[in-house]
Amino acid sequence: MTTHTDEIRKQALQYQWMHNADWTQMAETGEPLVMVKGEGVRVTDSTGKTWLDVHGGYTCVNLGYGRTEIAEVAYDQISKITYFPQGTTTVPVIQLCEKLAELLPGDINRSWPGSGGSEANETAIKMVRAYHKRRGESGRYKVISRKGSYHGTTGGVMWLGNNATDYSLSDFEPAAPGMVHVPHPNHYRDEYNSATPSETAIRCAQAIEDAILMHDAKTVAAVIGEPVSQPIGAPVPAPEYWPMVREICDKYGVLLIVDEVITGFGRTGKMFGIEHFGIEPDIMTMGKGIISSYLPLAVTSVSDRVAEQFGSEPIWHAVTSAGNPVSAAAALKTIEIIESENMVENSRMQGEYLKKGLTDLMKTHSIIGDVRGIGLLIGVEMVADRDTKEKFSKDVDVAGRINKEFRKNGLILQSDGNVITVGPPLCVTQSDCDEIIDGIDASLEAIEQQLGVK
Repeated sequence: MTTHTDEIRKQALQYQWMHNADWTQMAETGEPLVMVKGEGVRVTDSTGKTWLDVHGGYTCVNLGYGRTEIAEVAYDQISKITYFPQGTTTVPVIQLCEKLAELLPGDINRSWPGSGGSEANETAIKMVRAYHKRRGESGRYKVISRKGSYHGTTGGVMWLGNNATDYSLSDFEPAAPGMVHVPHPNHYRDEYNSATPSETAIRCAQAIEDAILMHDAKTVAAVIGEPVSQPIGAPVPAPEYWPMVREICDKYGVLLIVDEVITGFGRTGKMFGIEHFGIEPDIMTMGKGIISSYLPLAVTSVSDRVAEQFGSEPIWHAVTSAGNPVSAAAALKTIEIIESENMVENSRMQGEYLKKGLTDLMKTHSIIGDVRGIGLLIGVEMVADRDTKEKFSKDVDVAGRINKEFRKNGLILQSDGNVITVGPPLCVTQSDCDEIIDGIDASLEAIEQQLGVK
């Protein structure tokens, strides 16, 4: 087994270009791990060692691993028809779009299936610009997003969220035109030093209106945001935020895009994250949990008001894997399992338990500055000084240290050195949550000893 593992790792290092990975460093540390099997929240590598996947892939394996029911429906569909001849469609795709119309809020009734979350958001941006042009407002092209948010890595949407301080975007300059960034409603890191979460929410919503006015409303096409943003540790906006944003968009004729690629399909303890805030967007983007990443699939869904602009003249937009019937069949089965096994409620319950357990760690770990989140989307922010909220210097390499400790404790979990984001599959049990809490506890204790933190 060891000989086989060494050989397959050498092949990976020689031929595969992994996500955000340095193959030189991986070679020095005996990586990458090569996974060969998964069941529930656990995966097994090529040496036979079993790990707990605390992040559910990329917060996307919502059902957990090993659901053979999905494999069976995919096989059944492959046996019937694997693709759609030009200018046609298939039964599973039609049924998926109908199911989404049933689930989505308001009059979001028409869906464009794609193959990935980044692509879904690119599609949304093209749609809003085309929408305004068809209504005689071709000057509307700018898109407002929140600092620290993440909407994908393709050439356009990678510039949404202004993640340049966290992710190296300099390789890909120049930036896409028309990207406007405003403060994020993260009370712990509020740019305005607001006294309360409500004050943070109101000021950050007002910042959107200020940006619309500064740039001239006639040039602004859309506002985009995740209901709860994962990259900065899942800060949950105070209840004033999203209704204000909806009102501001309506006031200036700006479309509202809600990115549910991560938060959708039970992740936050409701089917969709925006349900916590009681508003209806114009466009919703989805991916990941819609199919638990068993196959590639994402969807951009629009309201009737948006869709009616395209009925007589289709948008010029096509992707080879968009509308794949095999993926659609697998997604329908995924949604059926989420509903029949009450996974949304399990996400809420286990999320509350997990968040409490992680919050309790603040009593013994001064390195924890904040614990936040909702459902099974939780962030633990690490700080060098809890009183000042000072971050650790990159020279300290907190990321490298703690990620090494996570591995020692049997956890597949990675941190950027600032935030530990916890998002296990929705099938996680209380016992699994205890294991996650204990593993993070032990990992924090180890690096506090290394850094001399008391």
